[in-house]
Amino acid sequence: MTKQNEPIRQADQTGWLDQGPRNVQRDLENPDILVPPTTDHGTIANLRFSFSDAHMRLEEGGWAREVTNRELPASHDMAGVNMCLKPGAYRELHWHKEAEWAIMLKGNARVTALNENGESFIDDIVAGDLWDFEAGIPHSIQALDQGCEFLLVFSEPDFSENNTFLLTDWLAHTPKDVVAANFKLDEDSLANLPTHEKYIFDGEVPGPIDQVKRAGTPMTTPLTLHMKDVPAKQFEAGKVWIVDQSVFPAAKTISAAIVEVQPGGMRELHWHPKSEEWDYFMQGKAKVGVFNSNSLARTFNYQAGDVGVIPKEAGHYIKNIGDEPLIFIELFKNPIYSDISLNKWLATTPSQIVADHLNISKQTVENLPSEEAAVVWYHNPSQTKESTESAQSVDDASEYFS
Repeated sequence: MTKQNEPIRQADQTGWLDQGPRNVQRDLENPDILVPPTTDHGTIANLRFSFSDAHMRLEEGGWAREVTNRELPASHDMAGVNMCLKPGAYRELHWHKEAEWAIMLKGNARVTALNENGESFIDDIVAGDLWDFEAGIPHSIQALDQGCEFLLVFSEPDFSENNTFLLTDWLAHTPKDVVAANFKLDEDSLANLPTHEKYIFDGEVPGPIDQVKRAGTPMTTPLTLHMKDVPAKQFEAGKVWIVDQSVFPAAKTISAAIVEVQPGGMRELHWHPKSEEWDYFMQGKAKVGVFNSNSLARTFNYQAGDVGVIPKEAGHYIKNIGDEPLIFIELFKNPIYSDISLNKWLATTPSQIVADHLNISKQTVENLPSEEAAVVWYHNPSQTKESTESAQSVDDASEYFS
């Protein structure tokens, strides 16, 4: 963007002043939309939506907001919900038609569930931990002493948090004599049965699990994953934590990668052959360039709280354009994480073939990167006079959520 924040591109002397009504703050947040790179071409659908622009549903025990294909039509695989609960508050007992993958962003909570074999599950989770409930699995979420905020991701793009199967909603729409017969109670004892859904409501912080856990057969496969137990893959400009069925067997529908990109780094040129990429940006500022074949290319800007979508098989990069680590979560409607690196492809193709395609020498081709490098340097600050003391890097991904 120019110093005057105008749609004027110095590289090829195109554009002119924007003298009409405008949202200057939006232009500042989206410099590569106001002044696209010269390599952008054609029309690609909008691939960005912010939770800050989503409707906020306020309840007595907290709040919820969602981004579905209603808000982001380019999303064909998944939808997301951002939810917050007060200490002790419940996201009431419920189930979904869709699989639910979740990550705790802040605070702590207790989750419970039951599977079709009558096996029960209960666990306490903290910031950075995950859970996964496949379609039809009844469950609940209750905030512990810190309260909590979390991201829910669902395996269908038109999912709405407002369309879940809620315990109280079901019983409120079932004749009371039927409910009484089912529970082997008299109707008088059900006089205070809720007449409408509770959804998110206040409660008391529960005691330790060993004090409240009821008898039953426990599940053999845990439905939660504690991120402190997941090792990071270290690259030259950041780290990646892969979370798929290889480390989280309960997640049968959705896989993910938590990505750290240091200032000056970028997620290398790559694509995903199995499914669309649904991104949630947690920290920092990003520039994302997407190539979708047929000379179609567009560049977007993202910051914390934004959702992004990358079309299936579309080539792309994700560059950190801020002065702090860029942290985002890549999610896929596939139990196994997969991607294809441009560097790796060219490094395993005969050198002369690559040289003939790129109009470079065979020697240059043989000097191209040959090892996996998911996060690479675009501009390495350590090689300049710039200070990098403020840059944070962690080995345990959960520390980014604390």
